[in-house]
Amino acid sequence: MSTLIVIPARLGSTRLPQKPLRDLAGKPLIVRVLERVRAVYPGADAVVATDSEAIASAVAAAGGTCVLTSAAHPSGTDRVAEVAALPAYREYDVLVNVQGDEPFITAEAIQVAAGFAERGEFPIGTAACHDDAAILQEPSVVKVATDRTGRALYFSRAPIPFLRDSSDRAIRDSLVLRHVGIYAYTRAALTRWVSLPIHPLERAEQLEQLRPLADGMPIGVGVLSSRPHAGIDTEADLRSAVRTWASESLSTPPPVAAGTR
Repeated sequence: MSTLIVIPARLGSTRLPQKPLRDLAGKPLIVRVLERVRAVYPGADAVVATDSEAIASAVAAAGGTCVLTSAAHPSGTDRVAEVAALPAYREYDVLVNVQGDEPFITAEAIQVAAGFAERGEFPIGTAACHDDAAILQEPSVVKVATDRTGRALYFSRAPIPFLRDSSDRAIRDSLVLRHVGIYAYTRAALTRWVSLPIHPLERAEQLEQLRPLADGMPIGVGVLSSRPHAGIDTEADLRSAVRTWASESLSTPPPVAAGTR
């Protein structure tokens, strides 16, 4: 199956203004994310989707492909869907949404999420990782619970699973999963997702994945072998990313070649 990676990006972040254009080791963050995707997952085409001319210019200057989309989209998934509907991208069977603030995205995360849709196992795929129970008290961290097959039962900012009896702490701790914000969709699932009205659960938790879940659409959750670096949402996150970049001596991937595999 043919796979397209779409990286939605917008300038409207309130916690980190102009986030996609902020500098990370000498290049705009959005360019670093695009380079990273092309380096770790060269088997798929990759494009940036944005409503910002400034972002489009930064991507073009780096040799990447960018699609200008509507400014009215409420979510990255809607932006991905607009790209998928364009004549130039209708050949792709699977669309992968990599967030534009993930410069350390791993090949495993992309493979795990995309694999569900590529194999036809689930129409939507995403990823998670085991984490410390301390994240249960952090509403900024999204948690997920799954069934035995890896199908998502629920995503929440609340502490799930909840520990009712302290004697079961070890069991609870083994079930703590941090959601990793990457999505892969079959074309049909993506089209259906964006056609659905916003569900009250989505509105309450401010989590867009609750929309298809509440409509009965199955979401596969692949558990990663290691805990990935967190995305960049704040100034502190950006400073941490700069330190990580330097400490890991990350080599700069080759220039992105537009339209190549």
